[in-house]
Amino acid sequence: MTSGRKRRGRLVRSAPSDGERTRALVLCPITKTTADTGSRGEGGAAASQPPPQYRLEEAVGLARAIELEIVSSGIVPLPRIRPATLFGSGKVDEFAGLIHVEKVGLVIVDHALSPVQQRNLERAWGTKVLDRTGLILEIFGRRARTKEGRLQVELAHLTYQKSRLVRSWTHLERQRGGFGFLGGPGETQIESDRRVIQDRIGAIHKDLERVKRTRHLHRRSRERVPYPVVALVGYTNAGKSTLFNRLSGAEVYAKDLLFATLDPTMREVQLPGSGRIILSDTVGFISQLPTTLIAAFRATLEEVLEADLLLHVRDVAHAESDSQRDDVEDVLRAMGLEPTERGARIIEVWNKIDLMPDAEAETVRNRAQRSDGKAVVISAVSGEGIDDLLVAIEANLERLHVVMDIEVDAANGALINWLYENADVLEREAEETQTLRYRIRISSAKRDRLLARLKAETLPGT
Repeated sequence: MTSGRKRRGRLVRSAPSDGERTRALVLCPITKTTADTGSRGEGGAAASQPPPQYRLEEAVGLARAIELEIVSSGIVPLPRIRPATLFGSGKVDEFAGLIHVEKVGLVIVDHALSPVQQRNLERAWGTKVLDRTGLILEIFGRRARTKEGRLQVELAHLTYQKSRLVRSWTHLERQRGGFGFLGGPGETQIESDRRVIQDRIGAIHKDLERVKRTRHLHRRSRERVPYPVVALVGYTNAGKSTLFNRLSGAEVYAKDLLFATLDPTMREVQLPGSGRIILSDTVGFISQLPTTLIAAFRATLEEVLEADLLLHVRDVAHAESDSQRDDVEDVLRAMGLEPTERGARIIEVWNKIDLMPDAEAETVRNRAQRSDGKAVVISAVSGEGIDDLLVAIEANLERLHVVMDIEVDAANGALINWLYENADVLEREAEETQTLRYRIRISSAKRDRLLARLKAETLPGT
């Protein structure tokens, strides 16, 4: 897709390159409902789907993320969905001719395909077919670097592949039950494959449980420091890794590419005052993120659940910035973070202000100033607004923590240990009556747990 413009219902031919990359065709099926709701207004809840043009551009971007050569791409109107092939027979024949002429080795359909639809399209076109979920899994498989990341990708891929085992041949029955001709067929090849996949899924779950326990130990170690954890979340390619590098001085891989980084990274960052934080960079989200991926990356995304503060990095220069925000919030809901909880500990970071025209950029800055500290305008590339962001982080963390004076029996070692593991001990004084007086700084959530514990033990607290 290197020349010409994309038009509704038409394919855009791209000049072939000289490389050996797989030649791919990208199709973006659009139903009438999707087309009608594609136009999103300011805060329009009814517009649940992005515009078709944006969907196609994102699908092409996903394909290019794994270095495919896009020879054609286009929006395909779907009057109705065909259970057997998704597309009508005329479109199937039309694309078959194009695939043959352009020597296409892979067709990407930016739509969910049932196992039967995928099999029938591969037969009709004589080439490999991937739906949106399969494409995202392929990208994740190439991007994962750590053992944990590879395990999570493999788990998501096997869970997805398990549903792709469609019966095609009856001669693959390995044995028959009973004696002679009595009884039905025994284990088939498909059933055997499912069993092998299920066994591997079980093994990966055990490995990820060990990873989860290790992460829990690391988290407990950080709590003893204790530095607050600030996690970056946002749509893929919103600039999270670039911002992470800017704040921490790290050199995490950052590129204008969808899902450029997958594996989480943590660094210590100094705030303008005397405080320090642990900054966590996480995997980017995307619209229609496969639920298998959300489940598989649960161990990694627990860093988001446990963070003291979330920085929602948004590409404010993107035409679909509001749509991307909604998609990120949908994923956060799927992880178990309710809107009321998020609103108490989230800052929207409006990134890429340097890419906007001056007049629009000024309007965005004015909106941020009226947000009462809930939004900060920055450019992770130029550094604009970074100091304001650090100040906002510090101010929000101070609001999320309270200072308390409590008295503890010197013999209550369990409670004293809990204080040092879950709070920042500012002062400690010993009384003559075998009582210790502590001044602590503690998060609002842990404060409630502490008060409940003090009440249970009938210890005085102020």
